[in-house]
Amino acid sequence: MTRLLRAEFTKLFTTRLWLWLLLGALGMTILIVGLTIGLSGSPGNPNPPLTSPEGQRNLFATATASSPLAVVLGIVAMTGEYRYETVTPTFLATPRRSRVVVAKLIAYAIAGLGFGAVNVLAATALALPWLSAKHIDVSLTANGIPRTLIGVVLGLAIYTVVGVGVGALLRNQVGAIVGALVYLFVVEGLVSALPYIRDYYKYLPGGAFNGLVNNYQTNVHYLAGWAAGLLLVGYGAAFAVLGTALAVRRDVT
Repeated sequence: MTRLLRAEFTKLFTTRLWLWLLLGALGMTILIVGLTIGLSGSPGNPNPPLTSPEGQRNLFATATASSPLAVVLGIVAMTGEYRYETVTPTFLATPRRSRVVVAKLIAYAIAGLGFGAVNVLAATALALPWLSAKHIDVSLTANGIPRTLIGVVLGLAIYTVVGVGVGALLRNQVGAIVGALVYLFVVEGLVSALPYIRDYYKYLPGGAFNGLVNNYQTNVHYLAGWAAGLLLVGYGAAFAVLGTALAVRRDVT
């Protein structure tokens, strides 16, 4: 397993895709943090003020905007083997396929933790001086902010694991990425916005993630933090188990 993990990290850092995804995620985080602070207090803005605990938690929770790219990172980890036909020598070198998939899950969970940590640092580095310039005092150890920051890091790691599972299930890289993005941006967006079904949004991955980081919205009620965290872990475990099972049983060619 140690050798397999080393091989996965070698595959990850040999190409620059992880860097472009990380830069894209940082761009999304910085953009949304900037918009959140810049539009705070403007007429018609439904978000709580940044002087309130809810507004400050929501501000740092904007780092969850990079979650789609964390999923893409995990998807590419698995589907890249099939797209570039490296899966055959990989499974020949390690006939017990489950070990290969488990190594990918562990390696990309670690990569997801790094992904989340960098985005949290970027959000914090931008928010703190800007809020200070607006004479808004923020303590990173109060108002539930530590839970939000830790939740972002853990949630992005779980999303990366989900991506590996999705890639193992679908195998087609383009189809898996497009399907995941359509679900995250369109399906979850509609469920969270439509009045008759938005009460069920808290049970979806995005709703669980928002509950974990203690996000606040006036029209959506999320699960308690521990319940949301368990639900999100459950999604990650389910995709990991299903993806591993199919990767072990299906023909490669």
